[in-house]
Order: sequence, then C-alpha cells, then structure tokens
Amino acid sequence: MENQAKETKYTGSSIQVLEGLEAVRKRPAMYIGDISEKGLHHLVNETVDNSIDEAMAGYCTRIYVTINEDNSITVEDDGRGIPVDEHPKMHKSALEVVMTVLHAGGKFDKGSYKVSGGLHGVGVSCVNALSTHMISQVYRDGKIYQQEYEKGKPLYSVKVVGETDKRGTRQQFWPDPTIFTTTEYKYDIIARRMRELAFLNAGITIELKDLRPNEEGNLRQPEVFHAKEGLKEFVRYVDRHRTSIIGEPIYLKTEKNGTPIEIALLYNNDYSENIHSYVNNINTIEGGTHLTGFRIALSRSLKKYADEDTDLKKKIEKAKIEIAPDDFREGLTAIISVKVAEPQFEGQTKTKLGNSEVNGHVQQAVGEAMGAYLEEHPKEAHTICEKVILAATARIAARKARESVQRKSPMTGGGLPGKLADCSSRDPKKTEIFLVEGDSAGGSAKQGRDRHTQAILPLRGKILNVEKVQWHKVFEAESVNIILQAIGVRFGVDGEDSKEANIEKLRYDKIIIMTDADVDGSHIDTLIMTLFFRFMPQVIQEGHLYIATPPLYQCTYKNHKEYCYTEEDRQRFIDTYCEGNADDTRLHTQRYKGLGEMNPEQLWDTTMNPDTRLLKQVTIQNAADADEIFSMLMGDDVEPRRLFIEENATYANIDA
Repeated sequence: MENQAKETKYTGSSIQVLEGLEAVRKRPAMYIGDISEKGLHHLVNETVDNSIDEAMAGYCTRIYVTINEDNSITVEDDGRGIPVDEHPKMHKSALEVVMTVLHAGGKFDKGSYKVSGGLHGVGVSCVNALSTHMISQVYRDGKIYQQEYEKGKPLYSVKVVGETDKRGTRQQFWPDPTIFTTTEYKYDIIARRMRELAFLNAGITIELKDLRPNEEGNLRQPEVFHAKEGLKEFVRYVDRHRTSIIGEPIYLKTEKNGTPIEIALLYNNDYSENIHSYVNNINTIEGGTHLTGFRIALSRSLKKYADEDTDLKKKIEKAKIEIAPDDFREGLTAIISVKVAEPQFEGQTKTKLGNSEVNGHVQQAVGEAMGAYLEEHPKEAHTICEKVILAATARIAARKARESVQRKSPMTGGGLPGKLADCSSRDPKKTEIFLVEGDSAGGSAKQGRDRHTQAILPLRGKILNVEKVQWHKVFEAESVNIILQAIGVRFGVDGEDSKEANIEKLRYDKIIIMTDADVDGSHIDTLIMTLFFRFMPQVIQEGHLYIATPPLYQCTYKNHKEYCYTEEDRQRFIDTYCEGNADDTRLHTQRYKGLGEMNPEQLWDTTMNPDTRLLKQVTIQNAADADEIFSMLMGDDVEPRRLFIEENATYANIDA
C-alpha cells in the first residue's frame, strides 16, 4: 500500500444530506437491483465499498469480512471511522445521518473523497433499511461509539460503549427475510468479489472468514486476499489457464489530467479477446469511453510499429491483407482500471462509462506506454505483430467460410436453416427459439409448442468447441452456422469484416437452450454458452440467453402425481405423501434421462409453457470470473478442469 494520504479535515460538516430514506423498504429492487441472491450479496458489496473508499483515499490498509454462524455479516476496517460529531444541519450525530438518510455521506465532499465506488451514499443506509437489525461501531479518538437499528430506525442515540486504541468502522447486519427470497450467503460469491477488490487496489489486505460449520462440523480456513502488484497479478490470474506469448505483462500506472489510470495486458496463444474494464472498482461490463480509448491507442501503436518495421511490412504485403482494429486484439487479455471523480454511467445495465474526456486520457496514457514498450522489447513486439497478421488472415478466411457455408447449406425461404420450425409471429419482442438437443426431442417440441410465438431448432450432436479453434474454423462448422442463421446474428456493419457481433436483427427475444438432464446435456449447455460468451456476448449482456429446466423425475403415489426438478423435490414428495418411506412399493419414480422420453404434452407442461416452466437466465455478473471459468472448462489445460469437477461434483446431476 502506498503511504497514507495526508489526512484532511473529516468531520460532521463533511457529511452532506440530499434526501430521505422512505422508499427503500417499499421498493428495494430500485436500490440494490433485485431481492434474490444477487441483491442479498449486493448488501455485502455496498458495505465493503465504504471501506474500499477509505483505502482509495489512503486511510485504510486492512478490511475484515466475516460470515457469522447466524448468517449475519460483519465488515470492519482500519480507516478513519465515520464521523460521530453533530451534523451542522441535521443536529444529530453524523454517524446516524450516514446510517439512516439516503444520499448522505462523505463521498459528496471532494475534500473527503476524490473518488468513490459506492452508489453515491445510497449503500450503507440501504443495507440498514433492508436489515432486521444492524449494529454500527466507530473506533475514533480512543473511544468506541455505537448505535443499533431495526429496519433502518435507530434504537438509541449514538453513545460511547468503551475505549480502544484502534481506529476504523465495524458494521454488522442481519438481512430481512421478509424482503429477500433467500438470506443464505454463498461464500464463493463473496470471495470472488473480495479477490477482485484486492487485485484492483494494490497493497490492501482483505481477510474473509466463514464461521458457519459444514456438515462435518468443520470450519473453512480464512482466506487472505492481497495483491502487491495489483493489476499485473490480476491479468496473470485471469490468464493462468492460457499460454502467454510475451512472458511478463505490459503494465502502466499513471495519471492524466487528474484521472488515475492502471492497465495490465498479456497476449496468449488463444484466439479470443478478453478485456475487463473497471471504473472506481465497478466492473463496467458494457465498456465505455475508457475501453474505447484503450482499443484505439493499442491498435494505433501496433499499426505504427508494423508500418515502420521493414520485415513486418513485407509480411503484410505478401499476405495481401489489410489489418483491421479487431485483429490487434486476438489473443489479448487486458485489465483496465480508471478512477473518475464524477463518473457518468449509461447503457443497458448502467455499467457503461460515458465521460467523454476519459477517452482522450486513456488514449494518451496507452499510446505513451505501448510506444515505449514496443521500442524496448523488439522480440515481443514482433511476436505480437505476427499474431496480428495471422488474425487478419483468419478473419478474411472466416468471411469466405461463412459465404461458402451459406451457399452450400440447405435453406428455407429467407435464408433460414431447413430444420428450423419457425413461429408465425414476426415481432421479435414476443418470440422465442428453443435450441433442442436431438431430433427426437425436437420432434416432441415441435408438436407441443405454441406455434405463434415459439420456434424450434433441433441440434444434432454436440456443436464445435469454439474455445479451441481459430476464428475462421468456427464459421466452417455447420453446427455453429445454423444457430447464427436461425437467430439472425451477423458480424460487422454495412458489409465490413468484424469480429463484433451485430444483434440489431436478432429474430427472437429469448434464446432457450433445452437439453437432456444428464452429463451430455450439461456439456452441450456449456458448449453453446461458450459460443455466445466468446462470439456474441451482447446476447447475454442484453438478457436474451436462457437455459430450460426439464424435470428430473415424475413421482407418483396413489392419486398424487408431481414433476420433480431436483433430488430435493423428489425427497420432499416422498416425505409428504409416503411419510418418508422411499421403499413403499406404491412410490413410483420415473427418471427422465432424455427429453425424448416425454411426449409433446409432457414437454409443454414441464419445460415450455411460459406459465409453469422454470427458466434460468444466463448473466455475466463478473466478466473476469466468467472468462476464467470458460477457459478452464473448455481449454486444453486438463488438471484445473479435473479439480473443478471434483470440487463441484456434488452440485451436478451425474448418473451412473
């Protein structure tokens, strides 16, 4: 951690009040996204963000996060501690103002925080409002100050409850079970975010404990997250299942016109682009001006180097190619982190940076850093540029492959795959397509569907694993092309060659993967998800990709019949109707190993009927983690995949 910043005056007058807290409990999703698992974990992130803001300001080096045995959460830091003196306008303790008033916090006072990653003062007061109970303690001026709350309302005024030589803030909260659909915290979800925050804030130490014993009564070992080298360690971590072609990461850390910029990048021998961008520790999954500036500067620097190098120039002329911006990013893994005083977010998920000035700042920083690196590392520079030339060659080959496949493939009217049973509606907002495993299940689905809004595309066997092949090989595969043609995805705009998916003419609102409830079905799910994640992430980002959930069993006992989607559902049926006696011969259990075992009516009732079905929406909550998982599951490195399967086997439906 860098030397702590010179402490500025941080008192009650630093806390500015914008409005009250009335609506949070009535409309929680407006403030934390949703009230399911994602929203529940958002409470932890908002609380930790306050501590991270102290770290970014230079006053905090350690953060302690604990999942308590009763499923409450404790977050403690060694920062300055929330001010406790009287607020000049509210005439109550500044701690109470921060904890009970929406949009109240030191983040609005630029003398207290230059940048912050929280929701502009919304965070901790929302956590308080959505908790049945919360305890705030502040270690400041040698004393321990405390206040407790129930559903956001203070139980007593801030008071001194002891003495201490520590400084900082400790928060403990119990999420309200009447608001959240689940109140059980997932260790792995919290650990991923803590690891990410440690990478993004070099030098800070985050310790995570889980005090809930497992089934054997044992406790998980605490984890400590600390990254001395920040993004250099982050990009190595993300790329650890790939093979680097340049050795050490290219790294820059600078400040341009008051905007701190940190970037680390590697080139590997794979074929996909993996760029993960952050603003004030927030993952900007839709990119924005910082990402645009990075891409422009990277392409410009590499093109300038290739144009001025005699050997590279000859290779380009010999290949008779023209290099496009996409070509410079094949096999690239990069982490971009900028700190912006007043970020403006936009886009589908409000995670796209809109500050136009940041584009120029990043361009300048990357241009200077790449120019110096290429000059000082000629061997690595040649290796990168030669990969760029191969990428350009593959891009042109991919276009020819697409054109060739489209000419040869049997099409229906309008250039659609012959096996596609389309729906009659032409309104993309009201239609959906099922990508169905096998002709047999496809036949049942065609008979059982709603022909007005539901289209069926049977898939024969497993599609190509796009993680392991060059770009143009993907478009030579008929299994991939029929999916692209059916859903209406194109690449490039106005006839230009591009690796950017164009989903403006997407023909369906929902693309639903429907496979057997067995190991092969799960494998096909993963192959199709890999195709979308690597080639068409926009489909996932805009909420169009889903996975159908067919039942595992049909359970029958006397006059009772029920479809069971999990082993827990089956056991509940036995406990309810057979009084727990699974050996009762009047319990008949039919295990559905394949969709083809269901007739059209059963398939409609269980899996396709919008009124009764269970769909899982595919989302990208953390792009870096998603990238790491796909490269590990679908790549060439066997050992980490084996370990992952062993660790997660209990969560999978694996038949003998």
